Amino acid sequence: MSCLHKYWLKEFFKFFSIIQLLILVLFVFIDYLSRMERFLNSDISLIGALGYVVLKVPFMFVQLTPASILLATITVFGLMNRSNELLAIKSSGISLYFLVKPALLVGVIFAMLMFFLGETIIPVTMTKSNYIKYNVIKKRHDIYSAKKDIWIKSKNKLVHINFYDPANQILAGVTITSLGENFRIESRIDAKKGYFKQENWVFENIIEQIHAKDSMDYDVKSYDEKIIPLTFKPEDLGEITKKSEEMSFFELKKYVTKVEEEGYDATTYKVDLNGKIAFPFICIIMVLTGAATGMRSFAKDNIPVAIAIGVVISFMYWVMYGFCLSMGYGTILPPVISAWTANLFFLALSALYLINTE
Repeated sequence: MSCLHKYWLKEFFKFFSIIQLLILVLFVFIDYLSRMERFLNSDISLIGALGYVVLKVPFMFVQLTPASILLATITVFGLMNRSNELLAIKSSGISLYFLVKPALLVGVIFAMLMFFLGETIIPVTMTKSNYIKYNVIKKRHDIYSAKKDIWIKSKNKLVHINFYDPANQILAGVTITSLGENFRIESRIDAKKGYFKQENWVFENIIEQIHAKDSMDYDVKSYDEKIIPLTFKPEDLGEITKKSEEMSFFELKKYVTKVEEEGYDATTYKVDLNGKIAFPFICIIMVLTGAATGMRSFAKDNIPVAIAIGVVISFMYWVMYGFCLSMGYGTILPPVISAWTANLFFLALSALYLINTE
């Protein structure tokens, strides 16, 4: 590795560490203070609440890394541009692309680091964090989730949901058991599908068994569609269901296979599965975009403008990436395409941006 590459890497990691540390510290303080009232109204101690916030730091590190890489890259190249170091390198007959090599190396390293964290630390910390959130802070003891199965106590009803699609807010394989005095079963409803409409749960393909008085028999009825009053809403289920970030890539892949084998729609999780590979790739895009921005002539005189442009580019990526994922969740785009479209678009854009800079 040349001295020039070592110098660039040293400057990059210095600014990246400062930016990333500053953002993470701000996140911890803001998240902790913004939830203070909720912490005080729960059974958790203030030290335990701080631990709950810290558990989310690995996840936030991965989410914030691309933006920090972009800002650090712009800053390093911008300062080299201001001090005429880039001009001196170019005058010596060395292409500016020579400095892009360590930037690409950084992008690849951070992409692998993000994937590694997503496979090891993040599933553990997010599972623990969500457990504290729903069972200690929000005290949701009436809803219990184990992988895809959900158990809910709703007044005198015990509800079992075999599968919940959080993107489309659809229930599948629902069993509702109504209990009477001494926990005797009064009725049982089995529904193939359910959805939330106009503040009510509507179920389809229903078989209802009602216990006949003074008898051990049950009256059986069937309905194509029926509204059944329940106390929980889709957001309650969304909070308690197993999140994709709580699973590693291979665990999520195994989960998708199991869901599909049981005949349920796993589109949401298939999109997230492809996103686990696609998202770390953004690091390479950010270093290319940051290098092209920092090398521009306007960055020499006004680095804050270059940083602002970097922030705008990062924001545009997040908007497009989120939009494409939403189209994947809605089955408008295949899972693979929805996860990779933003990456391919911005990779081509950043490459053209960098070539035009030279």
